[in-house]
Amino acid sequence: MERINPPALSPPTGFSHAVTATGSRLVFLAGQTALDSGGAVVGDTLPEQFEQALANLLEALRATGGAPSDLARVTVYTTDVPAYRAHARELGAIWRRRARRDYPAMAVIGVVRLWDEQAMVELDGIAALP
Repeated sequence: MERINPPALSPPTGFSHAVTATGSRLVFLAGQTALDSGGAVVGDTLPEQFEQALANLLEALRATGGAPSDLARVTVYTTDVPAYRAHARELGAIWRRRARRDYPAMAVIGVVRLWDEQAMVELDGIAALP
């Protein structure tokens, strides 16, 4: 994969403007919230839920034989965009600890609610495995 960040665009922070992928297998990752293995939402704060949702997304990716560096696109859905922005530095640290600095193309989208009413954040993604 190649991450492309044109100098004519503002410098990306925690994402890539474009990602080209030439993998032999595409993996479409379903939306993951902060569910534990028993199906209960865990975490009382957005950062706690983000960490669990990211862990779940990466676990699904690992089950396909993929790694965080294989992520080409991730979409983040949140019920509280101002809180997401307020915690951006902390969320970035969680991302770097779990997925390193090979940032995929990303978007953050505000939503009224998620499937599980207690969920504050959901992540889905697309990966290209070599």
